[in-house]
Amino acid sequence: MAILLADDERRRFRSVAPHYVIGRPPYAPLLLRRVAALVALGAEDAVLDLGCGPGQLARGFAPMAGRVVGMDPEPEMLRVAATLGADIPNLAWETGGSAELGPQTGRFRLVVMGRSFHWMDRAETLRRLDAIVVPDGAVALFHTTHTDTPENAWVAGYDALRRGYDTAGSDAHRGPGWVRHEAFLLDSAFHCLEAHAVIERRSVAEDTLVLRALSMSSSSPERIGERRTALEREMRAFFRDHAGQGVLTEIVESHALIGRRAAA
Repeated sequence: MAILLADDERRRFRSVAPHYVIGRPPYAPLLLRRVAALVALGAEDAVLDLGCGPGQLARGFAPMAGRVVGMDPEPEMLRVAATLGADIPNLAWETGGSAELGPQTGRFRLVVMGRSFHWMDRAETLRRLDAIVVPDGAVALFHTTHTDTPENAWVAGYDALRRGYDTAGSDAHRGPGWVRHEAFLLDSAFHCLEAHAVIERRSVAEDTLVLRALSMSSSSPERIGERRTALEREMRAFFRDHAGQGVLTEIVESHALIGRRAAA
């Protein structure tokens, strides 16, 4: 087992890879720059993007570091990442997950994870990271959320429509017994925590809404099969019903939770 919790789900993101980059809300570049500054990331330092998917964070941090390694257990995600980062010389890609972390992985000032930590054995992952993050380095967890504002009123309906195609109940992996990431970080070597966020207004295209649904493992093309045509039709109808004059906006909060060791 690597990043994913069950061997039979190790490749659950295989069919979402082509849709992920356009479908998922990107992380605010300003937030990445803030995190880089907070951890004093420089041209001599290395970054590990663990569970990198198509490499959004890896590409974002590449201009601020000497070397960036993107690591993911899904070969198709790495193929997309390598294509998108082909012109960035300090990027490298490695197949593997948290269970493969060890001395051979290298040493890093910063390890970042975007929408991936919840798929891992979190306590064990942090234990392994303690061995490869330099003494004054850090771990940073990234995610995006929709703020509770009037412009985001359409989001609940969109989520309900998408979940209607998740007959396996895959979205329930963070159910009532879910333990927040902060609890695991506080019990780890990286127990000095800071949270930072950047909030932006963005335009959403019709195709983006469709690809966002297809980028979710619970409503991936592989999972929904021949129902994909119906999903795309309903998503496009939803967009037309909610987009004023063909434009839909969303307010997105990009969030980073940074864990560091106590100062010596």
